[in-house]
Amino acid sequence: MRAGSDNMRGALLMTGSMAAFTFGDTCMKAIGDSLPLSQSLTLRAIFSTTFLAILAHRRGALHMRFPTRDRALVLLRAMAEAGAALFFFTALFNMPFANVSALLQMLPLTLALGSALFFGEAVGWRRWSAIIAGFVGMLLIVRPGTEGFNIYALSALGAVVCATIRDLATRRMSTAVPSLAATFATSATVLVMAAGWSLFQDWQPLSAENGALLLGAGVFIIAAYAMSVATMRVGEVGFVAPFRYTSLVLALAIGWLVFDEWPAVLSLIGAVIIMGTGLFTLWREQRRPRLPVKPH
Repeated sequence: MRAGSDNMRGALLMTGSMAAFTFGDTCMKAIGDSLPLSQSLTLRAIFSTTFLAILAHRRGALHMRFPTRDRALVLLRAMAEAGAALFFFTALFNMPFANVSALLQMLPLTLALGSALFFGEAVGWRRWSAIIAGFVGMLLIVRPGTEGFNIYALSALGAVVCATIRDLATRRMSTAVPSLAATFATSATVLVMAAGWSLFQDWQPLSAENGALLLGAGVFIIAAYAMSVATMRVGEVGFVAPFRYTSLVLALAIGWLVFDEWPAVLSLIGAVIIMGTGLFTLWREQRRPRLPVKPH
């Protein structure tokens, strides 16, 4: 009974985290080009970094007392997240919400591919088939050679690459790194890089509407971080992880209701393929026998 209760709590936390991330992205997309992206990212990152610093300090996680190798991985993770944010929002401001969200759902597939290529992890023919099918789904969304294939589609794919590097670096960290320390370092790096970039752009005065949207984006990102950290602590990964795909359904609804967007039929088919193959990859990941972790 206890396991079932933890699984349900984990599923609710994962769903809540994905919803909060999606609502935060909605606020950012609504701001669009009325503010420079660097300014929007800087102001949003001030909210998230301040919150994470307080939370990490209260839990005793605001330190760098872990191996040098882990520090390099934390830095790599943070820089990859900064790149992912830049590419993601550039794409989000110029593409249908659901299209960008669907491409980000390729992460379980690109992680499996990256683990095989860089870490030598065994990938059987079933998971290779899922990876190939997922990339076919991606091609249906971006459709190379058509009007829909442009710099913004490439930017969305850049976000996938950066997010994959971020998560691969996370997988290689030892347990000596507190989750909150890595998350705080990531948010702080996004803040520093966005603030540095903003020095080369003209800041715009905040209207009441944009101020409210940025406040909403900050609140949602804080809620998303808090729930994502809590998600790591309850429930079985195999049960909880598939609920990440609720963000795609929510992105479809928001794109239609808020931004009057609806993806083309081929894009929807591609999104379904990516979601299906991602779920299969997560399932196979849980069934794969685990080898003992070698000491570094």
